[in-house]
Amino acid sequence: MTSVLARTALSHRICTGIPRKQLGSLIAELAVPWMARQDSRLRERRGHDRLRAEGGGPGHQLVFTDRVIATLVVLRFQLPHVALGVLYGVDRSIITRAVHEIRPLLAVRGFAVPGESGSRLRTLADVFAHADARGVELRLDGTEIRVRRPRAGKPGRRAFISGKMRQNTKKATVITDEKGRTLWTGAIRPGRMHDQMAVNTERIGDLFDRFPTVKAKIDSGYRGLAKRFPDQLQAPPKRPGKDAPASYVTQWAQARKQQSSERICVEHANAEHKQWRTLQRYIGRREHYDDTRLAIAGLVSDRTAMR
Repeated sequence: MTSVLARTALSHRICTGIPRKQLGSLIAELAVPWMARQDSRLRERRGHDRLRAEGGGPGHQLVFTDRVIATLVVLRFQLPHVALGVLYGVDRSIITRAVHEIRPLLAVRGFAVPGESGSRLRTLADVFAHADARGVELRLDGTEIRVRRPRAGKPGRRAFISGKMRQNTKKATVITDEKGRTLWTGAIRPGRMHDQMAVNTERIGDLFDRFPTVKAKIDSGYRGLAKRFPDQLQAPPKRPGKDAPASYVTQWAQARKQQSSERICVEHANAEHKQWRTLQRYIGRREHYDDTRLAIAGLVSDRTAMR
C-alpha cells in the first residue's frame, strides 16, 4: 500500500474520529507550531542558523499531513505503531516520532467554546470567566482510566491504586455545560487522590470566590466544596437515617433523582471521551497519559461545540 492510499483510507472519520473537513482545518492549525518546533530543534542541534536555503537536505519520509493522521489513528484505536508503519511503508520509529511530535501540539490546543469559532478555553480560570460572562451552569465530575502498574520498588507506586476501582489508575476532572459540551479537562492526578483534592490542587476554591455568580452541579465526591459554597454548588441530598419517616425518604429519593438527571450530561461527556479506545484502558507509558487525555478531550470538544 502506498502512502497516498494509506492517507485516503486512514483519513476517514471512522479512523480519525473527526470529519475530513475538520481534519483539514486541524492540519492547517497545527502546521505553524509544528514548523516552529522543528526549526527550534534543528537550530539547537546545529548551534547556529541554517546555512542552506529552505527545502535543502533530505525530506521527511512521512509528510506532515500523514503525521497528523497517524497520530489521530493511534489516539482513536491505540493501534500499534508497527501496523501503521506497514500501511505507510516506513519504519515503526518514524510513526513513534510523529506521534511524539503531534500529540503535545494537540494537548495544548485547549477546548472549543460553544457558539464562538476561534475561541478556546485552556485553563480553569478561562472556564469560570466564560461561565460568568455567558451565565453557564457548570457540571463537574471525576473519571478514572486504568494505566500500567509502576514497577516494583518504585517510590510512589501505591499512589496509583484507586480506592474505588482497586486498580492502577489516573483520574481527571471533566467540566461541561448544561448540554454536556466539554469545556475543560484537567487536574490529572494518580488514582489514589480524592476527586475533591484533585480540583483543590487547581485552586478551584479561589475561582469560586472570584466568580460568585458561577454555579455548578456536582456529585457526592465534592460535598466538601458544596458546604464551603452552598449558594454556588449543588450536591446530591444526604441519605436519610434508618428511622426516617417514609414521606421524608420519598422526598429525598425524588430530590436525588432530579439532581442526578440534571447532572447526567457530564457522565455522557465522559462516555464520549471513552469512545476513543485509548481512554478505555491506557496501555502506553504513564508519562504520556496527560498529553493523550488532553488531546482527545480537545478533539471531542470540537465536535460537541457544534451541538
